Amino acid sequence: MYQLFCDSNCELWYTTVAELGLNVIRMPYTLGDKEYFYDMGEKTDFKAFFDAMRGGAVPKTSALNEYAYTEYFEPVLARGEDIYYVTFSHKMSATFNAMDAAIAKLKEKYPERRIVTKDSKTISLGSGFVTYYAALKWRDGATMDELDAYLDELIPHTATYFAVEDLTYLHRGGRISGATKVVGGLLGIKPILYFDEEGKIVSIAKAKGFRNALSKLMGYLQEKGSELDKYKVFVLQADCEKLAGEFAEKIRTQFGAEVVVQTVGPVIGAHCGPGTVGLIFHCSER
Repeated sequence: MYQLFCDSNCELWYTTVAELGLNVIRMPYTLGDKEYFYDMGEKTDFKAFFDAMRGGAVPKTSALNEYAYTEYFEPVLARGEDIYYVTFSHKMSATFNAMDAAIAKLKEKYPERRIVTKDSKTISLGSGFVTYYAALKWRDGATMDELDAYLDELIPHTATYFAVEDLTYLHRGGRISGATKVVGGLLGIKPILYFDEEGKIVSIAKAKGFRNALSKLMGYLQEKGSELDKYKVFVLQADCEKLAGEFAEKIRTQFGAEVVVQTVGPVIGAHCGPGTVGLIFHCSER
């Protein structure tokens, strides 16, 4: 028997997490002088968080340490169960160095137990997409090896695109240069970014104005979307609920897909900023 783990950077909603029976590793963020661990939306005041960012607050995120991972994993191993953990992209954080160190020590202590980690090579509900369908397989009784083979097939077909309203936050995170930020701000240029096959964020296009950016996102869905009758489409929004809702309705009308709209959490929001819209779907190729 094994337990399925994810982390809060997959951003599945707390009711979905409870329904699926997932074990969640909660990632930290700091706002002001207070540290929080994202609760998958259960009690998070999203408006207050994004209002603070719009007002100039600079939230920070940090990696977990080795001890934290041990605290999550060891109780499961001690009761005789194995672990399968679907992670967000390893290219996005140094936290996995601490995870690897914790796992190495736990394997020495519990040599009869298995710990498998699977890099979703994306983040936010891109990782949530992978985790959600992994959980369905897990609940249906898939073995660890069967689940591993399924995700090897699913991950290269998981598309994560997003457009941002304000380039300030990407600049702070080192994703764009200062010159790009200034010129983009003056001209109303909105970058379109996505996760490549290695799990890195890549700028793929630019659009003049945010509605044109959303049109480009729709174009990627048209071009690359596959099996939309089988897999849900996720739309993410960071303090732009009305715009995201309209975007989701266009997708439902044009593609007949099941669309879930959800708020970006504070850990991811600290990097993309308010006004971000994301689109996650099953694709023919990333």
